[in-house]
Amino acid sequence: MISRLLGIALTAALLASTAQPSRAEESTAVVATLQKLYEKAYDEALNRHASLRPDGTTYVSSGDIDAEWLRDAAAVMEPYIPLAGSDPRVRRMLRGTVARMARYILLDPYANAYWANYKVAERKFEVDSLLYPIWFAGRYYQQTGDRSIFTPEVRRAFARVLQVLRDEQRHGSRSHYTHPDLGNGGRGRPVRYTGMIWTGFRPSDDAARYHFNVPVNMFAVVVLRKLASLERHVFGDRKASADAWGLAVQVQAGIERYGIEHVRGIGAMYAYEVDGRGKSALMDDANVPSLLSAPFFGYVPASDPVYRNTRAFVLSPRNPYFYSGRYAVGVGSAHTPRGFVWPLSLVVQVLTSDDPAEIERVMGYIAAADVGDHRLHESFNADWPERFTREDFAWPNALYAELVRLREEGEVR
Repeated sequence: MISRLLGIALTAALLASTAQPSRAEESTAVVATLQKLYEKAYDEALNRHASLRPDGTTYVSSGDIDAEWLRDAAAVMEPYIPLAGSDPRVRRMLRGTVARMARYILLDPYANAYWANYKVAERKFEVDSLLYPIWFAGRYYQQTGDRSIFTPEVRRAFARVLQVLRDEQRHGSRSHYTHPDLGNGGRGRPVRYTGMIWTGFRPSDDAARYHFNVPVNMFAVVVLRKLASLERHVFGDRKASADAWGLAVQVQAGIERYGIEHVRGIGAMYAYEVDGRGKSALMDDANVPSLLSAPFFGYVPASDPVYRNTRAFVLSPRNPYFYSGRYAVGVGSAHTPRGFVWPLSLVVQVLTSDDPAEIERVMGYIAAADVGDHRLHESFNADWPERFTREDFAWPNALYAELVRLREEGEVR
C-alpha cells in the first residue's frame, strides 16, 4: 500500500514546468522530504502507536505521552479505514479501536484521556472527545458496511454521549461537572443558553474562556447527524435518532445566531468561542476541530462566504495565534510557545485550500518542519525548526498521511 501511495501527486503540485534550475532543485528536495515524512507517518501510526490488547481492543498511544486521548486515537486510526477490506489485521485493529473507546466513555464520559489499564489519565471535559469516537465508527461503517462494531457496549456508549451532550447544553442547571482549572468554583465562567453545547476545555486541552466553542459545536452538528442515521438505520431506535437530529438542529441554530461576529475589514465571520452573553473570542487554534478545519469535517463548504471571511481572519496577524517566520507561516496554539507553528494546522490549511500557489507554499512549510527525524512534531519555531515541542506526536503525522491519500484519490488538490 505504501509503495502504491508513494506515486502521489506532490511532484506535480510542487514542480512547475517553467521553474528555473535552482527552483527545480529546491522543489525536488521538498518533494523528497515530503515522501520521507509520509513513509514514516503511515508506518508508525499503525505499527508503533497502536497495539492489539488481550481483551480484543486496540490501545492507541498519543506518542511520547503514553495515554490514549479519544480525539487522537480516532484521528490516528482513521487513515487506515480504506485498508479494512483487504487487510484482516488492520480490520481487527480498527474494530478494537471502536471497542476500547466505547469502554472508556462508559468508564467516565467527562474524561479526555485514559491509561491502557482503563484508568482515567485526565478529566478535562472536552466535547470533541465524545464526538470523535462516533465520527470514527461512522466512517468505518460507511466504508466497510461492517455492522459488527456496533455491539451493545458501543450502543450504550453512544447513548451516554447523547445524554451528556444534552446535559451540557444546559450546563448551569443540569451539569455537575467541575474542574479545578476552571473559575467560578470549578464550574467555569457564567454563560447563557444558546442551543450550543458547553465545554470545559478546548481541543488543545487548555481551559475554554467562554465555553461555547464554535468549531467544536460545528463538529457536533456533523457528528450528531451521523449519530441520528446510525440510531435509525443500524440500531432501529427512532426516538434516539430524532433526539440526535433535534440536538444537531438546535446546535446549528445556536452557532448561526450567537457564533457570528461582524468584524471591521473582514465582514461576517465565526468567532472561536462565545458565552451567549455578548462576549466572544476572535481567534483560532491549531487543534482540530478548528475554524480553519470546518470544511474538512463537513460543516460548510470552503466556498461559504462566512467561512471565507473567517479563513482570511485566521490566516492573518489579527488572529493572536498566527505566526510568521523565516521557515513557516501558520497557526499555533495557546498550548505552545509564541512563534511556534503547528504542522497539524498546516496540513489542515492544505486540506481546505483550492489555491495551487497556497498549497505549494504550505507544503514547503511542512517539509521545513522535518528536522531530520522524518516526523511532524506538535509545533516548531517558525524561525528555527530545530526548536520544537513533543518528540513524538502521532496526530499530525496521521493527518498528513490522510492528506497524501486524499490527494492521490483526487479528493483534494
